Amino acid sequence: MSQLSFFSAEAMPPAVTDLCGLLAATGQVVTSAGRARISIVVDAQWRAEAIAELIAQAGLEVEITRSDEGSPLVRTASVVDLRPLADQWTRGAVKAVPPGWVPSGRQLRVWALASGRGEAEGERFVLGLDPHAPDTHAPLAQALMRAGIAPTLIGTRGSGPGLRISGRRRLGRLVESIGEAPGNVDDRTGWPHV
Repeated sequence: MSQLSFFSAEAMPPAVTDLCGLLAATGQVVTSAGRARISIVVDAQWRAEAIAELIAQAGLEVEITRSDEGSPLVRTASVVDLRPLADQWTRGAVKAVPPGWVPSGRQLRVWALASGRGEAEGERFVLGLDPHAPDTHAPLAQALMRAGIAPTLIGTRGSGPGLRISGRRRLGRLVESIGEAPGNVDDRTGWPHV
């Protein structure tokens, strides 16, 4: 029987702050008139559905639609509740990681749902980064290290920038933090395992 980790995604109830996991990935935030909306384009419908479920659990209205390119697009309603999160994750009009941020298990889960991908038959896992926000890459690597998971920052070649997690111990820590895979995901490519 496994023991629930204090840091795992199941340890705390869903919260609006969990959505910063979307901003750690390729998510975008738009503010207007004291409100904010978070949106993200993902590469698979299962990701969109799992993210929408977590957004709804946090008590926000959510919509799944399609981007101009035909990819699944998940977005929240524009609400006052998201404005503090938007203010923390932006400097002017640019996405920025809040100083000292340490991702919780649920925030890591949202990040993995948004942009996680397996490599080398599941021996490595990459949390994708926003190629349009390169100034967030090093701070996000540091944030992951503060969470107890030392990643390797990988570049834009191949499938894009990301934080690669490898090694049985590190992958075990990640899996312990983010919980089990959603029911409709191929855990070899979309979810880490040990």
